[in-house]
Amino acid sequence: MSIEEIKMKKLQEYLGQSQEQERLNQVNQLQQNITMLESIAKKIMSKEAISRYGNLKLAHPETALKAILAIAQIVESGYKEEINDEKFKEILIQIQKQGK
Repeated sequence: MSIEEIKMKKLQEYLGQSQEQERLNQVNQLQQNITMLESIAKKIMSKEAISRYGNLKLAHPETALKAILAIAQIVESGYKEEINDEKFKEILIQIQKQGK
């Protein structure tokens, strides 16, 4: 194996590691964003709604993410009332309708 081949192999390994690190950084940033959305949304959610969200997050993470995003948007628009379990169910129904 020539020196050039060794250099190319090392460069390819380095680029592979760099791309993997970039993916890890993106995943970490996404997790931080989700945590922030959850924090915003949970401020106005009842204990029952938070419990339902937790169960949903385990069973259907994508739907849970859509729901928590919708609630965070509601909060950001100035909504002040508590989101109880019934209201959370309504939000989930709206999400399902949008998916169809």
